Amino acid sequence: MARRPTLLRRLISPVVSRGRSFARDERGVTAIEFGILALPFFTIIFAIIETTMMFLAAQVLDSAVEDASRMIKTGRAQAAGYNMTNFRSLMCGYTFGLFGTSCADVKIKVQKISNFTSTATSNTVQTCDYTGTKTCTWTVTEDFNAGNGRDVIQVFAYYRWPLMVNLPYFNLKNQPDNYRLLGATRVFRNEPFVVSP
Repeated sequence: MARRPTLLRRLISPVVSRGRSFARDERGVTAIEFGILALPFFTIIFAIIETTMMFLAAQVLDSAVEDASRMIKTGRAQAAGYNMTNFRSLMCGYTFGLFGTSCADVKIKVQKISNFTSTATSNTVQTCDYTGTKTCTWTVTEDFNAGNGRDVIQVFAYYRWPLMVNLPYFNLKNQPDNYRLLGATRVFRNEPFVVSP
């Protein structure tokens, strides 16, 4: 004698059969997999782009300091009566707009030193608060002293590069407020030029 389905079975049976057909249905699997993998994928893409931009900016700053320092080394800056504004404008012309149109946020110091052994290797340029407000303030005093012929000159340039991606195991910042301090230095002896008064 066959058992008659109970009321409960009759109500659950359509739900179970639809659930089984839903479990076998593979439409939309690609969209679900993409949804799961999209966040880590785009995070890695943005991290690669940010790393590339940061290293490009560091290289451009270094190259700009090299090219602008050549004007001091050859005496052309001294002959033209350059000051900090002129030197900043010259250096900014070599940066392709990466640091703004006027490079006002690039801190520059051109100083005459006594010899190559007195080169400042660990120049403190900022003080940073790592606990409270998590900000950094510049301590470098901008100066422009290009010297005369045969003087030893040291040129510093610093810039705070803003970072967008901040992950626990991928962190390019070296300051507490999501910035990376980029710096470039050149030390050279001026050529034996004579600047006419």
